[in-house]
Amino acid sequence: MQNIDVRKIRARKFSLRRITFGKVIFYLIMTGLACFMALPLVYLVVTAFKPLDELFLFPPRFFVKNPTLQNFTDLMATLDSNTVPFTRYLFNSTLVTVVSVFGSVVTCTMAAFVAEKLKPRGLQAFSRIVTYALMFSAPAAQIPIYLIVSNLGMINTYWSLIIPKIAVPMYFFLYQQFVSQIPNELIESARIDGCGNMKLFIRIIVPLTKAAISTIVVFAFVANWNDSFSPMIYIQKQAMKTLPIILSTIGTGGVARAGAGAAAVFLTTLPTIGLYVAMQTRVLTTMAYSGIKG
Repeated sequence: MQNIDVRKIRARKFSLRRITFGKVIFYLIMTGLACFMALPLVYLVVTAFKPLDELFLFPPRFFVKNPTLQNFTDLMATLDSNTVPFTRYLFNSTLVTVVSVFGSVVTCTMAAFVAEKLKPRGLQAFSRIVTYALMFSAPAAQIPIYLIVSNLGMINTYWSLIIPKIAVPMYFFLYQQFVSQIPNELIESARIDGCGNMKLFIRIIVPLTKAAISTIVVFAFVANWNDSFSPMIYIQKQAMKTLPIILSTIGTGGVARAGAGAAAVFLTTLPTIGLYVAMQTRVLTTMAYSGIKG
């Protein structure tokens, strides 16, 4: 016991010696930068609880002095006054986001696995084409996507908001980098044990790439939940519009709706923040190890 205690004491002393002045300065600077980057998020939260007199105060006050829930009450009253209830918009956003995220994860992960490990004839060239697609900006593809959606008769349907967002080149490329780090020997040993392609993917590849899948889920959720462009282009029926496009019109009602607009921005951003906080460890793991060959 004494030897173990001595070893622990020596280990603590050694760890304390490794704390240098440069490391303290580095962590202080990084902490300050993290706090500075969090300021817009903090301001978004406190603004949602500001009364009207503090919203238009000059010079503006960063923190709220007299917090109130009146902004959320005004928001609910504004939404309930519409011909379409608020729950309908919430249902549309939830349905489109969940189906799009699920489709993106299944399609991109399976395609990346097949292209990287199975390597059938012609599919390697396809993976290169997908990689080249990363060079094109999203607005450049909007006109061809609209023509395809229109010719397929998907205007004013949920499919127009889901199908164009399932196959995303960035998700394919990200997952392919993770799959490439898995040793081929592990896959060969699984095949010897009788694993087929689907069983190999579900039981071996997916558990080893949970960090990449979590990152795809976060990126896809943020992109679909906050998308107000696609419903504006593909949807004309008011009952099929999503939450972001409705909430974006609330703040345009002048001074009377300024508080409701602040509450709307807060409610729209809250799900994305919650999802990132729940998966931040895996997202950071993806950022640290993506592109590093094993």
